[in-house]
Amino acid sequence: MPIIGFSLAALIGLSLGLLGGGGSIITVPILVYVLGFGAKESIAMGLAVVGVTSLFGAAGHWRKGNVQLRAALVFGAVAMVGTYAGARLSVFVSGALQLLLFATVMLVAAFFMFRNGRKEAALAARKESAPVPEPRKASFPVMALAALGVGGLTGLVGVGGGFLIVPALVLLVGLPMKQAVGTSLLVIALNSFVGFAGYLGHVQVPWLYLGIFTAIAVAGILIGTWATHYVSQAALKRAFSLFLVVMGAFIMFKNREALARGGDEPAPRSSHTSSKREQSGALRGALSPPLQQHRQDKQ
Repeated sequence: MPIIGFSLAALIGLSLGLLGGGGSIITVPILVYVLGFGAKESIAMGLAVVGVTSLFGAAGHWRKGNVQLRAALVFGAVAMVGTYAGARLSVFVSGALQLLLFATVMLVAAFFMFRNGRKEAALAARKESAPVPEPRKASFPVMALAALGVGGLTGLVGVGGGFLIVPALVLLVGLPMKQAVGTSLLVIALNSFVGFAGYLGHVQVPWLYLGIFTAIAVAGILIGTWATHYVSQAALKRAFSLFLVVMGAFIMFKNREALARGGDEPAPRSSHTSSKREQSGALRGALSPPLQQHRQDKQ
């Protein structure tokens, strides 16, 4: 399982490189359901992974002149307040409820991504370019409220929020689309690092695993950035959105007991299920002694 999980880490970087977002959406499910970490650990680790990979992506856009530093610092500074608050608030929220909120965000992101993919495919068929929304600079209170909301979501459930940040930068700050995408990666990186700091001291971080996982994700974003000229963005967005729907439904199904209890932790499992869990844990421990030792240290 660790080998599979680390291999899937490349998908995080690939999605960021190919689509400019979506990395954080698949980080937490991989850490929870493939590598076997707890919900809160996975959200914290996911913030670190997405922060580093987004920073690499932002560096590439910076070299192309697609990062508006002032907008990133102003929007990001307000968003970071919300991110840190969301991370601290997570202490009072069950891991199951965090995963349910995360699954909801996945479904919302899938809707927007699928809709955008269909629009791009239709425009490509007519050989037209996508219409550019008319920029309009919003008042600072409106922009601050949007930034706080995005930041709070990042800190609470561990998503970068690129599908929310890009429209906000275009419609509220007045950035062109290319600059909005590049700037959003820097905002995501800043938010993710602050959110990760908010979890430190409340969760145990397996630094070795986090370092390996992050390095593979960074390699993925470099490959994804290179491959953008060879793949259809519209088709990728539609396929990825369907993948998000499946993953979101899977997470909700896995936490259905918590959903029925209004977000509380799931009820204790039966002895039969526990036995199967123990056998699976023993197999995972044989494949990865350090991860098993990490579990024992937590207990």
